[in-house]
Amino acid sequence: MSLYNIINWLLSGDVSIQYQVHRDLLRTERKDLRSRIAKEGWGKMFLSKQRPDGHWGLKFYQPKWTSTHYTLLDLKNLAIDPDINSINTILTKILKEEKAFDGGVNPIGTVKVSDVCLNGMFLNYASYFKSTPEDLKSVVDFLLKETMPDGGFNCWSNRSGARHSSLHTTLSVLEGIDEYRKNGYTYRLDELTKAESTSREFILMHHLYKSDKTGMVIKKDFLRMPYPCRWRYDILKAMDYFQCSGSPWDNRMHDATQHLIIKRNKQQTWNLQAPYPGKIHFDMETVGQPSRWNTLRMLRILKAYNPNLFQQYLQ
Repeated sequence: MSLYNIINWLLSGDVSIQYQVHRDLLRTERKDLRSRIAKEGWGKMFLSKQRPDGHWGLKFYQPKWTSTHYTLLDLKNLAIDPDINSINTILTKILKEEKAFDGGVNPIGTVKVSDVCLNGMFLNYASYFKSTPEDLKSVVDFLLKETMPDGGFNCWSNRSGARHSSLHTTLSVLEGIDEYRKNGYTYRLDELTKAESTSREFILMHHLYKSDKTGMVIKKDFLRMPYPCRWRYDILKAMDYFQCSGSPWDNRMHDATQHLIIKRNKQQTWNLQAPYPGKIHFDMETVGQPSRWNTLRMLRILKAYNPNLFQQYLQ
């Protein structure tokens, strides 16, 4: 399949995919497509699941994948218009009702301290949906307080005294910092930028998926290609973050990028791998079949880091 045909195949998908193909691959801003995301396809389906009280699922963090938290992350990743009243209203409610004593957003239960990974994801979509700067200050304070000595973040840092950063948590916080900056927030931005730099280095030090001590694969799941990714780390998600944030190419990205390239199927697209278990709102794609989400993300990565490679691998 040629690049032209792959682009056409992507453009025959959900309107959220169409919009991101134009924005990221064709460099054309299609506001008309973006305005349709909330009115049709996946965007409309997610919004239709919202309850009268504003939440999805049962509440902010239950059940896991159908909760308000993960649904808002899904909607953000669709690139839906951020100015949707029902979303802005529930975010304001969460920021008012779900903050813990430590300043983080926390679905108060048996664990009284806030989860670092959850707050990285929250900063991501709350920044995208333009929560007020004042409301986000305590979230920023909480995250900066949890920076690890090795440069990254770990969701167990304030629970069990973890001493080594987690790739899962570090990437979630990095995505939050990137979205925070892009939406014009300035509170403690210099400190966030410093944390961003050390966190990127933490991921690169591991060549995205290898032990910095043995060079062995840390976890086989890091090499899988599911979507949505939720809180979990994988190298496709990491490389998509690097291109999205405008990070320069680093040779330590090479092995991960090559691993992703060789997972291309006979149609020269990329398949969807099995999702993480748990109840979901609906399937966006079919496991084992060519995935527009994975193909779009791979093309973004190739286009960003090597235009020649972008053409070569799609002849």
